[in-house]
Amino acid sequence: MGAVQRVVIPYAPRSQFLPFHNRKERWAVIVAHRRAGKTVACVNELIKGALQCTRQRPRFAYIAPLLKQAKAVALDYLKEFGSAIPGASVHESELRLDLPNGGQVRLYGGDNPDALRGIYLDGVILDEAADMSPRVFNEIIRPALSDRQGWAVWIGTPKGMNDFHDLWERSKEDKTFFSLMLRASETGIVAKEELEDMRRQMTPEQYDQEAECSFQAAIIGAYFGREMEAALQAGRVAPNLYDPGLEVHTAWDLGMSDHTVIWMFQQSAMDIRLVDYYAANGYGLDHYAKVLQERGYKFGRHLLPHDVEVKELGTGRSRLETLRGLGINGEVVRKLNVEDGINAVRRIIPRCWFDKDKTAEGIKALRQYRREWDDLRKVFYERPLHDWASHPADAFRYLAVGLHEPSVASAFPKRSMEWVV
Repeated sequence: MGAVQRVVIPYAPRSQFLPFHNRKERWAVIVAHRRAGKTVACVNELIKGALQCTRQRPRFAYIAPLLKQAKAVALDYLKEFGSAIPGASVHESELRLDLPNGGQVRLYGGDNPDALRGIYLDGVILDEAADMSPRVFNEIIRPALSDRQGWAVWIGTPKGMNDFHDLWERSKEDKTFFSLMLRASETGIVAKEELEDMRRQMTPEQYDQEAECSFQAAIIGAYFGREMEAALQAGRVAPNLYDPGLEVHTAWDLGMSDHTVIWMFQQSAMDIRLVDYYAANGYGLDHYAKVLQERGYKFGRHLLPHDVEVKELGTGRSRLETLRGLGINGEVVRKLNVEDGINAVRRIIPRCWFDKDKTAEGIKALRQYRREWDDLRKVFYERPLHDWASHPADAFRYLAVGLHEPSVASAFPKRSMEWVV
């Protein structure tokens, strides 16, 4: 069935978004201040795309970092604007809009990437892209766009120098990208007196990030932001750190449906070298054993979380026993509360060197790992935000807790001392 003709949607685009709606580029990046209206604009872009697409059974998607975010942020807009289309129907339980030409617009969460596998897409919006693992697009969304040559739009507010920042920088140079930055001081969308009140109530870092779209502002609530920035400035993020003369140890965070993460590191005196990193989800333990075997390293210790000892109901065996059967003689690190584990990480990062290329995703996760924000009370919870960055950070926490510290005598060479009399 062809595209639906002469459908009027009760959406009046803000002038700031007209260049976006009129773009010709396949890829787009929008960096916008809070309350700029980017979600409304993007939901309507998806509806328009699904109506105008001439392919059979058009499929368009809105993806937020968490499924509950997608529902809270975009579902009302999908219902509001979709209900104005004759013959359209909203399936609220499935977070889906069905259009009379056979097209669909559906909401997804980046926290459940398996739900996205196997689909095809003609267009996609990735909202709050700074909070989303880059693997969601690279491993799942990009292949889903390939056979129908679909488009993608990344939108959000800066949260430090992460993948979203890299994408923004690329969009300014790559002619296949459309780029748009909307700063509150320039758009006029939020009243000046309201901006002044925000400036008085927020920290400078919060205001610069949320209102002025600063990528340089420190990530609000980040646990290891200063430590990781210091490592970068000190030149401790560098290529080719692996020393074949040293054993490689591993630290794991094992998930079931969630990601499994493995940091690989070496120790030399007081230095800790993060030489490699691997993360995946949806695989059995044999997959990770094979990955390590293919690395070709001489392995030493394997540090595992305490829940690895829990026996599974189906097999009656623990994952610790399964790993040992696969040749990985893991040891369980002592159990500390999260706060003590975070402090342990803070203590060791000043001694850490990170392989710039092999641990790039892990580095970004450590920079992104932060406390959860209570939007109602406008304060941080005393707990980490559970998102894509929490799994690499948890694995690094087990590394810090399980680390064998060298003695002072072995860390520093002995020197003879002569007394002058």
